[in-house]
Amino acid sequence: MHARTAWQAIAQSPLRFLTSAWPWRSLVYLLSGVALGVIAGTILILMAAAGVLLLMVLIGVIVIMMVALAGIVYARFERWRLRLVDLDPAPDPHQPVTEPGLRGWLKTRLREPATWREFGFTFIALAGLWWIDLGVLAMTLFFPFYFMSVPLEGDPNTWPWVIIGIVILLPAPYTITAWAGARAALARAILSPRDDELGAQLQEVTRSRARLADAFDTERRRIERDLHDGAQQRLVSLSVQLGLTRLGAEPGSDVERQLLSAQDQINLTLAELRSLIRGVHPQVLTDHGLEAAVLSAVDSVPVPVTVDIKVPRTDAESAAYYVITEALANIVKHSKASQASVKCRVHTDLLILEIRDDGVGGADPARGTGLTGLADRVAAASGRLRISSPPGGPTLLHVEIPCHFA
Repeated sequence: MHARTAWQAIAQSPLRFLTSAWPWRSLVYLLSGVALGVIAGTILILMAAAGVLLLMVLIGVIVIMMVALAGIVYARFERWRLRLVDLDPAPDPHQPVTEPGLRGWLKTRLREPATWREFGFTFIALAGLWWIDLGVLAMTLFFPFYFMSVPLEGDPNTWPWVIIGIVILLPAPYTITAWAGARAALARAILSPRDDELGAQLQEVTRSRARLADAFDTERRRIERDLHDGAQQRLVSLSVQLGLTRLGAEPGSDVERQLLSAQDQINLTLAELRSLIRGVHPQVLTDHGLEAAVLSAVDSVPVPVTVDIKVPRTDAESAAYYVITEALANIVKHSKASQASVKCRVHTDLLILEIRDDGVGGADPARGTGLTGLADRVAAASGRLRISSPPGGPTLLHVEIPCHFA
């Protein structure tokens, strides 16, 4: 098992640790902490002083606000530096900004607990942590090398200082790495998002996925309507005109054969277009509901499918239809089934789907086979997908989608 943090590197193999990159990474982490503390501390002190001096005018309030928000910048640098001693990146606790402009960004950030937690960490780091970094480096590196350089002054009685310096220097890699690990653990504990913040972010991601799915469905319906009322109608009209033209052509002539061939091509294009329209968004789903749409879809499935759908009109019909059609496509492609069934009911505010087949089983979302897309589609509708597919079959897909009656 490879070490992911500096502490793990010491604990797993204390001797091999000495020849690894972890001591040097820890040294760079502490040195950069000292440099960042000096630079950031100087800048923040100057900004705070300027804000106090200009407090009588509006710009002073702006400067003071910038000092508070500087914690975000400092925390971002700290998360970047953490990768030196912690290979797992620290998650960003901030929520996406939904209001436009600088004012919206400031409004969002200032009301987030994470912003003030980061400012608190910045204050702790500048007031104490970087001083401790400097002290650890001085005790483990500066003083040992200083003691070992004492005999260079020419006094032969100072050789014991060399031994003292070597003794102090020997545990330096462990001391530096131990403090670097402790400092990183403290930073991660303060800067990582809390459970309630993660929950808020997860809710926002879920709502965003639902909005995207709704927008996609709306655009899908628009495309279906344009194809149905536009291109399809023009092709039908063209086919009728060619048929009328054929009536005036001499029977058996080249013109009649060419017109007949053109009409056949148009009819084939119409069939393909109708199939495409059914794949985009079947008009029968909008006009007659889920049961009629599924019965129409299974006509083109080479596997016999039993359909048992008894549901009222709900807002989950579109999601259910595409789950069913994608599941049937997977059955045809992968299951080697001889028969399948689709059952759908509504219980209170849940639309429940059960799709079965007697195929070879072994369906696993981790291996793809279309199940990942199914799971994403169900998740976007705030639903739940469960799969039972032991090797040898049968396979059962159980889907629950929240719904409201149309």
